[in-house]
Amino acid sequence: MADENAQLLDDWFERLETMPVPEGYKVEIVEGTVYMTPTRYTHWEIIADLLEQLRTKYPGKRMKSDVRIDYPGHLNGFATDVTVMAEGAAKTEAGRSRHEDVEFVAEVISKGTAANDYGPKKTAYATAEVPVYVIADPYQRRCHIYTQPKEGDYEIETTVPFGSDLDLTRTVVGLTLKTDEFPRD
Repeated sequence: MADENAQLLDDWFERLETMPVPEGYKVEIVEGTVYMTPTRYTHWEIIADLLEQLRTKYPGKRMKSDVRIDYPGHLNGFATDVTVMAEGAAKTEAGRSRHEDVEFVAEVISKGTAANDYGPKKTAYATAEVPVYVIADPYQRRCHIYTQPKEGDYEIETTVPFGSDLDLTRTVVGLTLKTDEFPRD
């Protein structure tokens, strides 16, 4: 079934690449539904801030943003806002990153797709055993940190208000991320 999902996702993304997707929109497939989301300034500023902080430990080749990675579940081809790959991560035959090599994911909430980040994407990341999943929510002005994936869910959730540090030193990330410069919507 995984191969069928991968082939169908390949077909869909190939078709999407020929469509006139407006510049500044991110396209991903969540549980078989195509989502096109505009990137707003707040969204991008948080992503850029996270990437800058992660760069102090991780070389650029280990970090990804808005790059398709297929995740477990029915037709999940996500273009994650921020992804950190394991050292020595392998690529698929098609040249894509593998979800088995993902160590960290961060999603920045957009109003139209927030339910995906808190719902099916969180489930897919936990099922893929992504060790750390962070949701930055400028509408709530909070970050949600999910750790210890087990059986399709995360055992630990920590909520941190914008302005406070995200202490990820006891996780595979091994850093403290600052949120004091995250813009608020």
